[in-house]
Amino acid sequence: MSLYETLINRLPGERVRRDEPMSRHTSFKVGGCADVYFEPANAGELKCALRAAKEAGTPFTVIGNGSNLLVRDGGIRGLVIRLGDSFSAISAEGCVISAQAGATLGRLALAAQENALTGLEFASGIPGTVGGGLFMNAGAYDGSLSDVCAGAKLMDLGTLEQRDVTAEELKLGYRTSVLQYGGLICLEASFRLAQGDRDQIRAKMDELNRRRRDKQPLSYPSAGSTFKRPEGNFAGALIEKAGLKGLSVGGAQVSEKHAGFIINTGGATAGDILKLIDLVRARVYEMSGVMLEPEVRITGED
Repeated sequence: MSLYETLINRLPGERVRRDEPMSRHTSFKVGGCADVYFEPANAGELKCALRAAKEAGTPFTVIGNGSNLLVRDGGIRGLVIRLGDSFSAISAEGCVISAQAGATLGRLALAAQENALTGLEFASGIPGTVGGGLFMNAGAYDGSLSDVCAGAKLMDLGTLEQRDVTAEELKLGYRTSVLQYGGLICLEASFRLAQGDRDQIRAKMDELNRRRRDKQPLSYPSAGSTFKRPEGNFAGALIEKAGLKGLSVGGAQVSEKHAGFIINTGGATAGDILKLIDLVRARVYEMSGVMLEPEVRITGED
């Protein structure tokens, strides 16, 4: 029996799909198909799917909103599990707000505002999920999740057991966390905030989102900032200095609005984006001696 057949026998079949185009699940809107795709509604379904993949000896990949993900044109072999809308409950108690891994950071920030809690305004325009956000310690406008994270519930991919960890144990740093070392995924996380004024919190969120709209090419598919910030510099500034604004490979382009973004102007392939990333890195290194490191996570086969 194939993994697909096993999953539709054990889990709700409408959320198990074969040959699912990953272009539907990434903000770049590119990428080949996942052999098998599943969206769990709870930790029990997630554990069941992971156990089935282990029993079948099939590789698996866990994703969130796909907003920092580039899937190669050959797609992803094995099972892709997406923690999304079905895995996105949010609750608040006192100054602590908790969310499942599939909740978007925008929804989390809005829930904090509705509960008059301040500290997550910076996250209101970040398109990723709580799980993906912790994976890379997402941040913007001088704020990051490490500033407010109180702890998380993780699943050990080896034993499939759950455990609670402190913020310190997550080892959150600049665009990094313990989750990147492999073997653990986030199921939910808690954030300790402060009491605030709803209107002032809303006003700050609106202002940050206005700044984002003014400066970033939000009308085109992208994965946000393509490169990590080099120490003592800014990726966008180095790319602009190298004269690369507007540079294109196929349908991929260095944004003319913000050089730190590579965008899909229409019809781009993952191959186009990868070639442009390599070209930008080579040109910037030639001009400034700085080797840019991609911030976007790259996966799948050519």
